[in-house]
Amino acid sequence: MGLLDGLLGHGSDAAPDAVARDLDGMLVPGEAVQVAFRVIRDLMVFTDRRMILVDRQGLTGRKVSYLTVPYRAITAFSIENAGSFDLDSELKIWVSGRPEPIARTLGRGADIRGIQRAIAASLA
Repeated sequence: MGLLDGLLGHGSDAAPDAVARDLDGMLVPGEAVQVAFRVIRDLMVFTDRRMILVDRQGLTGRKVSYLTVPYRAITAFSIENAGSFDLDSELKIWVSGRPEPIARTLGRGADIRGIQRAIAASLA
């Protein structure tokens, strides 16, 4: 991820193995990270069972908020890939009980199809 992408809040792919180590103690036995994105210090993780949003807060990032969304709570999602002149892709996920979608901007080259596979496979 380039410095400019980080400053603009664009997400980039994160290695599933490294993310699994970051989430040590949070993942249940047998749960595997399929796709993950890092936006500055925050993470958006798709496992084979749920979506986990990790929000590091404050200057030091020691305060961390975790939002877990089971795939059965996802009512809809949309993915817009980067076009010829676009620099980023967009992801929106609607969750039951939330009026606004969870929205993230991802950098060019992010594994948008991987996200779609992770969500679609879990909803099937």
